[in-house]
Amino acid sequence: MPTRAAESVTDRLIASLAELREQMLLHESRHRTEVERVRAGQASSARNFLHYLALRQHDLRPLQQELERLGLSSLGRSEAHALATVESVLDALQGLGSHRLSRDPRTEPPVDFASGHELLGKHAAALLGPAPPGRGVRIMVTMPSEAAEDYGLVRDLVSAGMDVMRINAAHDEPPAWRAMARHLEQAGRELRRPTRLQLDLAGPKLRTGALHEIARLTRWRVRRDARGRTLAPARIWLSPTDSPCPSSRPGADAVLTVDADLLVRSRSGDVFRVRDTRGHKRSVRVVSIADGGRWGECDQGAFVEAGTPVRLLRDGCTLARGAVGELPPLVEPLLLQPGDLLRLRAPERPGRPARPSAANGTTLPAEIPCTLPEVFADLRANQRVLFDDGKLSSIVRCVDSSGVLVQITHAPPGGGKLGADKGINLPDSELHLPPLTPKDLESLDFGVAHANLIGQSFVRTPQDVQALHAEMARRGGEGLGVLLKIETRAAFDALPSILLAAMCSPPVGVMVARGDLAVEVGYERLAEVQEQILWLCEAAHMPVVWATQVLETMVKTGRASRAEVTDAAMSGRAECVMLNKGPYVGEAVRFLNDVMLRMTLHQQKKSSMLRRLSVSSLSGRFRSGSLRGGAHTVGDRGVVDAS
Repeated sequence: MPTRAAESVTDRLIASLAELREQMLLHESRHRTEVERVRAGQASSARNFLHYLALRQHDLRPLQQELERLGLSSLGRSEAHALATVESVLDALQGLGSHRLSRDPRTEPPVDFASGHELLGKHAAALLGPAPPGRGVRIMVTMPSEAAEDYGLVRDLVSAGMDVMRINAAHDEPPAWRAMARHLEQAGRELRRPTRLQLDLAGPKLRTGALHEIARLTRWRVRRDARGRTLAPARIWLSPTDSPCPSSRPGADAVLTVDADLLVRSRSGDVFRVRDTRGHKRSVRVVSIADGGRWGECDQGAFVEAGTPVRLLRDGCTLARGAVGELPPLVEPLLLQPGDLLRLRAPERPGRPARPSAANGTTLPAEIPCTLPEVFADLRANQRVLFDDGKLSSIVRCVDSSGVLVQITHAPPGGGKLGADKGINLPDSELHLPPLTPKDLESLDFGVAHANLIGQSFVRTPQDVQALHAEMARRGGEGLGVLLKIETRAAFDALPSILLAAMCSPPVGVMVARGDLAVEVGYERLAEVQEQILWLCEAAHMPVVWATQVLETMVKTGRASRAEVTDAAMSGRAECVMLNKGPYVGEAVRFLNDVMLRMTLHQQKKSSMLRRLSVSSLSGRFRSGSLRGGAHTVGDRGVVDAS
């Protein structure tokens, strides 16, 4: 029999939960208009989302501790079925206490424990395609340019486990995108695997502009051992001046253009003699003749500038004279220290380092263009301006007709280098940029015709979402999916309103773009922020794509770091994981597929799945590829069930 003290505790908890339930229902009532706007199939999700938002407006930790002591649910897994969870705990408490609540028809939950998870699965399948066998998490891969020409690359990725192809509209052009789409369709048909195609709009991305050109030159080095002895000569591609100057060539340490007449007359064993920018004589010996040019070797490093005189030698005698032709521009990044001033301005001319003023002998601050100078009107004094993924931090000192003057507040030891085409983040500023650029609208024409879903970059407000849906509707793309990239502080702050607006035109999902998001909210807050996004999206039954630097080292080098493996395992709490392009992306897809197959048995969202542990027996022994004691394996990729 429960004691009076115990009954008093349960009665108090019943009253607290009843009050909490009332506030959840009141919150739904206040936002009835928003619920009425969403699609009919999303109404239950919208109501559950509002209930969860009301629940999380309170500090529930003391209540959770008391519920745990009674062996009841602590409400910690209520996202997908918020009101049903509260009702269930209330029913249990009423069985323990003396207090009974009368049934109110308003308290009928919009979703129960089963239907909440079912709705999330249904919405994920509508947006990202069916879940692959054995894992509920899809794998998305960003395409390199080579995917337009190399069908084998795309087929290998689909075979390895890629479910969604991502085309970044900031790179390549529609003809290349169409070729990638054809390769995906062919691979899916041959391998009998369902696939989806996402076109990612570039959005209004703030970046630094061009810098002042110092010179046009090429440079090569030779490899030496610890004693300074040459291990291998520099390999140089000699190209005629009447053809476009390539910035690089596979297998070449440098590219050098020379007069076409000299190149035609040269043969193996001949030498091109030049004097480099330091006054050193350098000899490039022709070692082979190739279509359109020559391969040469040099035993010494050099800096060679365009227009430098060049002689063609054979057996020590000069055969002809000419000059070095067009070479790539040399641009030196700005070197900035804490305290330095930097002016952001319109991109009508290249940026340049600080320099003395001819007028009064003072020092003029360094300058760098900004690709979207219209944001200057939204900047205010003392707001932060971050460059290159936060490697350089600054604050606004003043805004005037010539641009924005900022002062560097943080830089790496020895100073930070700021070059062209580096990201700019304005986490403290309320920007008034149009959500879609002219380039986005052109890309959207392709997306509506060929893609299954559209990625919207730099979403900030519900109106941004509505603008994209309106443009899609004009092109007949009302049924296409939309993936909202949450990568700014403004988007995170407005996330509840953004999600409700998105429910008006499903299918829709959210991409947690952790790179820019970390810069905007601070790296110390990223873990907390990405958790909150996962919770809110689960409450809205909205699928999530976990993105940015997943298995980044493995994609680039073929070997994952320990931290990346842990991150990959945690990414299984989303409905899809995105890998970036790289030379080892196929191996990374296979590795991630294996991790997801294993973790699916252990983790579902925040819930630990209590399958039998192979190490639960004191006498258990682990063997590679299998476990003693009745383990079951799948293929040769290790254990997937040890019951």
